[in-house]
Amino acid sequence: MAGVKFEQAMARLEVIVGELEKGDLPLDESLKIFEEGIRLSRNCLKVLEEAERKVEVLVQDKNGKKQLRAFTSEDIDLKGSTEES
Repeated sequence: MAGVKFEQAMARLEVIVGELEKGDLPLDESLKIFEEGIRLSRNCLKVLEEAERKVEVLVQDKNGKKQLRAFTSEDIDLKGSTEES
């Protein structure tokens, strides 16, 4: 499951939700795909959390205190590398 890309996992989750909403599956099959959905959703959450950590950058305020803020396009110089603060 670790090799599944985020977009693929989300697409599969949409299929799973659709199948479960129909209510046509036997209980054992419903439980099986529900468990798959839980694994996929946890994987997606992990990917999103990792992406969020990558986007946040540490900066220093006027007093030299470090604070967390969201990454912006201003943090990238013209060459595409991140600036060092």
